[in-house]
Amino acid sequence: MEPGSDVITELAADHRELEDLFSQIELQPVDHPRRRELADRLTAELVRHTVAEERHLYPAVRKHVPNGAAMADKELADHARAERMLKDLEDLSVDDPRFNDTIAKLKLEVASHTREEEHELFPKLAAALPPETLDELGRLVRRTRQIAPTRPHPSLPNTPPAHRLLVPGAGLVERVRDLLRTTTR
Repeated sequence: MEPGSDVITELAADHRELEDLFSQIELQPVDHPRRRELADRLTAELVRHTVAEERHLYPAVRKHVPNGAAMADKELADHARAERMLKDLEDLSVDDPRFNDTIAKLKLEVASHTREEEHELFPKLAAALPPETLDELGRLVRRTRQIAPTRPHPSLPNTPPAHRLLVPGAGLVERVRDLLRTTTR
């Protein structure tokens, strides 16, 4: 993805990456350990994506899109459901039958959320904001993904101002934990 992509291009690219991760998980044999690795990567990418949306996309939707508050609230509820599924998935081994069920339910939730954003929310946002503002939001999304947590935290607030204070600290702790986990393997 080129630097300087607008928020819609950035988030749509994330959606494609998430779809690809779901496909990679499905291609693995049912009990294969690679499924756990891919599920962990999916979790990290989905958490970073949702944090960026919650921090930048939904406040812009609330402010600039007609009926934006209701749209943002619905998207936040979708995120909360997905985050609870990610938290459940975190504790499951690949040989647990609930692992596959949770992946399947999560895929449906994410696919539905993605369709709604790409077919309803993104066009309305593009109509409401000038290209420069969409570009600036894209820059903010890119920066937020770099510092966002990599694990689900259903109990953390998903709206500002508390979200802006707590999320970067959680992201730093998790990135250090992820780095240590990778180097000890």
